[in-house]
Amino acid sequence: MKRLRICDLLSIEHPIIQGGMLWLATAQLAAAVSNAGALGVVSPLAGMQKDGDPAANFADQLIRVKELTARSFGVNIPLNLPYADVLLDIAVREQVRIFITAAGSPNRFSHLLKEAGASVLHLVGSVKQALHAQSSGVDAVIAQGIEAAAYNGKSELPLFALLPQVVDAVGIPVIASGGIVDARGVVAATALGAQGVQLGTRFVAVKENIAHTNYKQAILDAGDTDTIVARRGGTPVRTLKTGFTLTIMELLKSGTSEKDISDFIGYRTNWDSQIQGDLNRGESFCGASAGLVKKILPVKEVIRQLVEGYEAIAGALKEA
Repeated sequence: MKRLRICDLLSIEHPIIQGGMLWLATAQLAAAVSNAGALGVVSPLAGMQKDGDPAANFADQLIRVKELTARSFGVNIPLNLPYADVLLDIAVREQVRIFITAAGSPNRFSHLLKEAGASVLHLVGSVKQALHAQSSGVDAVIAQGIEAAAYNGKSELPLFALLPQVVDAVGIPVIASGGIVDARGVVAATALGAQGVQLGTRFVAVKENIAHTNYKQAILDAGDTDTIVARRGGTPVRTLKTGFTLTIMELLKSGTSEKDISDFIGYRTNWDSQIQGDLNRGESFCGASAGLVKKILPVKEVIRQLVEGYEAIAGALKEA
């Protein structure tokens, strides 16, 4: 696979980043990805019990990942978490060198993180957000299209419309995210100027992910129309079509208040769905390209297929 700018920035072999799935991106998963030459990412709630302490859990996960890999890894911290500053302090204390931030202004922490010797990548959903992130001093942006699982940008732009516009607008590396699960997506993203890709859903359906078998199987069973976007408080959220998410859609259509919808969704119920496997008690985040995910594979095999598939496609295009 072609060595892109992001490889040098992040000290990785392949320009592939594992998505920072909040409940699922454990030290075990991150280490497996990093050991395969890509960038593994640890999230603060991953591996935690439903009623656990995010700060204590995060500190434990960071200690664990450094025991499992000597290679580069990053952390995912949504800035809208009420305890985001505590999590950032923990990661700095543990000498984390790569931060992926989202859901807030990168102005809040980017300069402090860079002063601590870290690289900062920020998730964006529009050219305006990308320019703001660049002016805030981040090292790279992750352009995420509406095809992505979980929370998306309010602009709701498809990745392949968003990506080249962001690439043209900024002078820092741009990573593509949203609906990429195989080598074809990686080739297409790099053809549009991406310096790397971030994959989430593909790294749910791997052996090293702690996601419940029911959740993984639902991704494997999903077809092209089996995800849905609910717009809560103006924020689009892509999930699998389950009884739970269809009820949310009905509540939204009926004009139910945001408070009542939040009460229905409940407290940390995504743990029930994603970890316990009760898909009708929480949201089951899933990208729009789930229909391309056919097998639960080891992380190493997923990355091997991405790399070798990329090389085969790129070689064929060169000869054409």
